[in-house]
Amino acid sequence: MIKQKLNQKQAQKLILAPALQQAIKLLQLTNLELQQVVYDELSENPLLEIEGESGEETAAGEASPEESGADAETGQADSDGQNYDDVIFSAGFEDYLDDSIPTLNETGQDEPRFENQVSESPSLWDHLNWQAGLTFFEPGELKVAEYIIGNINEDGYLTVSPEEIASRLPEDLALVEEVRSKIKMFDPPGCGSLTLKEALLAQMDSLNLQDETARRIIADYLPLLEKAAHQELASQLNISLAELRLHLDLIKNLDPAPGRKYSEDRTIYVVPDIYVVKERGEWKIYLNEEGLPRLRLNRYYRQLAQAGVKADQETARFIKDKMKRALWFIKSINQRNRTIYRVADYIVKKQKEFLENGLEALKPMTLIEIGRELGLHESTIGRVVANKYMMTPLGLFPLKYFFHKSLSGAYGEEISSLKIKDRIRKLVQNEDKTNPLSDEEIVAILTRENVQIARRTVAKYRGQQGLPPANIRKKKFLLEEVE
Repeated sequence: MIKQKLNQKQAQKLILAPALQQAIKLLQLTNLELQQVVYDELSENPLLEIEGESGEETAAGEASPEESGADAETGQADSDGQNYDDVIFSAGFEDYLDDSIPTLNETGQDEPRFENQVSESPSLWDHLNWQAGLTFFEPGELKVAEYIIGNINEDGYLTVSPEEIASRLPEDLALVEEVRSKIKMFDPPGCGSLTLKEALLAQMDSLNLQDETARRIIADYLPLLEKAAHQELASQLNISLAELRLHLDLIKNLDPAPGRKYSEDRTIYVVPDIYVVKERGEWKIYLNEEGLPRLRLNRYYRQLAQAGVKADQETARFIKDKMKRALWFIKSINQRNRTIYRVADYIVKKQKEFLENGLEALKPMTLIEIGRELGLHESTIGRVVANKYMMTPLGLFPLKYFFHKSLSGAYGEEISSLKIKDRIRKLVQNEDKTNPLSDEEIVAILTRENVQIARRTVAKYRGQQGLPPANIRKKKFLLEEVE
């Protein structure tokens, strides 16, 4: 028999308080993202105000968070006996307001200029649909064209077969192929193709390139071309390597991903969150707070809450809640700045030789290491370094750049993996092009330089830098040297 019962049970649960959730959220925001969050909070919370915006002195009508925190420390009661210690966090709120952190904050912000506001660039599908509207006037053809364009991916390739399109619409297969052949001649040419071979041939047709040997290479010998088997390819075509090179130069000018031109990927401009400069022989760290307003509490609303406790409990409760939220928000921002500064300071101290001498002096470092040194959790460090950038005399670096694994030297010392990658790249750049270095030979060179590394690790690091194997490098060089 099924029975309903009411039981009480005690259990321990890990619950993230709203204030802690807010602190975690702010920690991983970039400078630009934080600006938006701050202005959103300003628009929602009347107790928050930008310092100096009202044009009044603090003593005349506004209270800074430090002053509010100081009042809370004394446990001062309001005129009606209402104590606000529980609102203003009597346990040392001002400790979180660290004005000692150096920043590059500039006073006064210019109004946004209209000439800097540009319209969104058309997508690949917008561009193709616009051309379809000027090409197809029959409703059936336009319907097929829109369906084909809707199934083209970002690289410009059709992701469904013409037979499937014909059965789904339904339309005649011959009509689908006719419409698709016209779409392949749109700008950019080759879009709507099913294969790389079809896309390259469509581009040759669109550009009216009359090179039958190049067409034959694309149509019949793409596998040999992918393997850089130039000698075998020249033998199959019964031409010299010098003549083959001319045809390959033409093929190199074709785009294997014709849709990329109108991809949604755009240049992203990075605003540094941290500046590192050398002043009087010492490395100094500055947080970039450009565009971030300094916040403080408005004393008028606090006085209003005190005066309205008896008259309107609901209003007093509303303002009390807003004050609590405002103080937690300011506290979270200051905690964020303090944590970012501590992490940046540790990185600069650890990588001082890198800042002085470049990549050769870069030291390995992990999230666990810095978390242990600073008394922070690894996940906290991960949020700090996410999407943050540091401007140094050597250039702009993401904070993640400084966190990488280490390899062991012959005497047990730690060597940065980035340093090893750079060494592999330089070895390949300076090798004898007619006799390029194999992965085993690179291992031997690094071993003589007191670096313990496996061949598969060399192959991995080489591949990550886009360096092909030795046999492919040799074939490409020999082809380039052919006159």
